[in-house]
Amino acid sequence: MMSLFQKYWTSTVEIYPLITFRILFGLVTFIITIRFMLLGWINDQYILPKIHFTYFGFAWVEPFGTVGMYSVFTLLLLCSIFIILGAWYRIAIVTFFLLFTYVEFIDVSYYLNHYYFVSLVAGIMCFLPANKALSFDCIRNPSIVQLNIPRWCIDILYFQISCVYFFAGIAKINSDWLLNAQPLRIWLPAHDNIPIIGWLFRYSITPYFASWFGMVFDCCTPFLLLWNRSRIVAYFFVVCFHIVTGILFQIGVFPIVMIALTTVFFANEIHQKILNKIAKFLPFTFEQQIVRLSSVSHFTKVVLSLFIAIQLFLPFRYLFYNGNLFWTEQGYRFSWRVMLIEKAGTSTFFVQDGLNGKKGFVDNTLFLNAHQEKQMSFQPDMILQYSHFLKKYYFENGVHNPVVTAEIYVTLNGRPSQLFIDSTVNLATIEDSFSEKKWILPFFDTNRKK
Repeated sequence: MMSLFQKYWTSTVEIYPLITFRILFGLVTFIITIRFMLLGWINDQYILPKIHFTYFGFAWVEPFGTVGMYSVFTLLLLCSIFIILGAWYRIAIVTFFLLFTYVEFIDVSYYLNHYYFVSLVAGIMCFLPANKALSFDCIRNPSIVQLNIPRWCIDILYFQISCVYFFAGIAKINSDWLLNAQPLRIWLPAHDNIPIIGWLFRYSITPYFASWFGMVFDCCTPFLLLWNRSRIVAYFFVVCFHIVTGILFQIGVFPIVMIALTTVFFANEIHQKILNKIAKFLPFTFEQQIVRLSSVSHFTKVVLSLFIAIQLFLPFRYLFYNGNLFWTEQGYRFSWRVMLIEKAGTSTFFVQDGLNGKKGFVDNTLFLNAHQEKQMSFQPDMILQYSHFLKKYYFENGVHNPVVTAEIYVTLNGRPSQLFIDSTVNLATIEDSFSEKKWILPFFDTNRKK
């Protein structure tokens, strides 16, 4: 067994898939960044809000202000261009990773699986020799050209993309998705006016078929992409699947990201042919000096092993908590649970003066934008943060020892709304942690047969 590992760490592959991946990754991140700027989201999400919901342990992350945030996105745009060109690549990819991840840490309200994926891939690429061919770095220093790279440099990309699909598929193996066809039974009929395929959504069987197909597709896609004989067919379904979901649902650039980056699974010959055609019109070369690859360091092996272990652990950390995952959402994020729930809440917060007992309700629109209020109303950590914000705000405005309580009703996958948290608990006195949030009320499944 040890000899197999040793053989693996010394094996090499051609660099072509990595170069294509670098170019496509840069194009995708350029699209993401320019789209963010053109839609005015910098202002709406990071400058105008009075409160930002941070991740646990990252309360110190704050937006830089108007000039600072626009500067950050301008730098992200420039970094994307430099990544595409392979110019000063190491500086560009590290800067992009740090800035993009910083932006994602500012407000948990805007968490999306594909932004998390982009951060992970950018972090991985900081350690990959993706500028060793077809890059401006090679023009500046031809001695760095390297057409063979360690096998792990490609395999780690296979692994990360496979995690997205496989864990998304595993997450779909639940009664709501497979037996109740929820939430597709809510979503699909609303799209029956879409040209060509809209009529299919009028049939009650369609959501069930789509649910089972989605589960099988996600679970099988990584393995089908890895197998030479099924790769083209698998990629065809990847393209069709993401185009359809992109049309039907508001999932941003996720379809573009996955369609572009799963091309890394293609055979070396395909990447080489494409890159050779590109090289004809540019002052690049694929001629390399004789390069002897150094052995993979123990540090690299440890970091890779730790990274893989964390990625395998995070989707299953919910097992450490009691209750329905979709209800409590403890362990929900960072686990590739894509479009599994239709969830909405209505929240009324009350602030009581601890000295004279006077009590009043809070107008959430004074402090939160519409998206923040929607997300906060059914995510426990955000409810806590908002409660602490209200405590501080009202204390500074003359309320003595503010007591913050809330009546929050949540509906999950079409069920009647239920009281979400204990409305008698003073939320202002509860500190967030990784421990179980016992002030969340149990979920009563009205769909379960008695």
